[in-house]
Amino acid sequence: MKIGVIGGGAWGTALAQVAARGGDVTLWVREGEVADAINATRTNPLFLPGVTLSDAIRATTDAGELHDTEALLVVAPAQHVRSVLSAIDVGTRALVLCAKGIEAGTRLLVGEVARAVHPQAPVAVLSGPTFAHEVAAGKPTAVTLACADAPLRDRLAERLAAPAFRPYASDDVIGAEIGGAVKNVLAIACGVVEGAGLGQNARASVIARGFAEMTRFGLARGARAETLAGLSGLGDLVLTCSSTASRNYSLGVGLGQGRAAAELMADRRTVAEGAFTAPVLREAAAEAGVDMPVTAAVGALLDGTPVAQVIDTLLARPLRHEGL
Repeated sequence: MKIGVIGGGAWGTALAQVAARGGDVTLWVREGEVADAINATRTNPLFLPGVTLSDAIRATTDAGELHDTEALLVVAPAQHVRSVLSAIDVGTRALVLCAKGIEAGTRLLVGEVARAVHPQAPVAVLSGPTFAHEVAAGKPTAVTLACADAPLRDRLAERLAAPAFRPYASDDVIGAEIGGAVKNVLAIACGVVEGAGLGQNARASVIARGFAEMTRFGLARGARAETLAGLSGLGDLVLTCSSTASRNYSLGVGLGQGRAAAELMADRRTVAEGAFTAPVLREAAAEAGVDMPVTAAVGALLDGTPVAQVIDTLLARPLRHEGL
């Protein structure tokens, strides 16, 4: 199975490196200088410095060169997936969605966007606790590979699997997507705890109560609890809520220090998906009648509400029983 990768950022390049262990990979990128660097020097110094890339990876800025691939790993930011896929002739090739988020305006998950643009293409979701630089370096990583088509899922898993990269199969596509989308918002919240100096007790509490929010919202959307408690939910949540290598966590640290969201996001070459997901998720939760106070707090911070006010509002919530 020949693999194409759409998106030459850190995560797209790391996934191309994974796929290259099993054969040729075509990596489509926007930036000509990135394609030139990968092909000439076997590096992506702009997005994934310090990693020597496989000779099996060929980078291009021409989406037409993806024509002979059998499956496409879609690693464009969630808010750009629709426009990127609209410009590519996909046909019936498998789309493996690797972005985590909810589309602004439509409130659609990335998989729902893909189906709307290319209804004939089978859809899979690859998600889990994955820092790109560790995956590219060959450090042990486990992910969820969710797809309703079991034979296709098995083929994809076999093609992408390596001794240090383990895909775990699931047919709960919605659960895998919701875990990835919600954890980005919760990572911002944990960064705020760090930036505001609230302590480790508070961070652990945000992770636990945030996971309850993720589960409530996921169950309301038809996800399964075991998926949300797996790699694409709880696993990814723990990773991104505890490390400055997480873009969302780093954004939260800045917000917790009182800096404005616009300032923090202005100079970023990489995208903190949670900043775009938070307001959409807050609206979707309200519409579904799902209580998500941590998500609402992150939305308020991104809207410009002072940190102290947001914290006071959370701590003043009425006492309740623990649970969902």
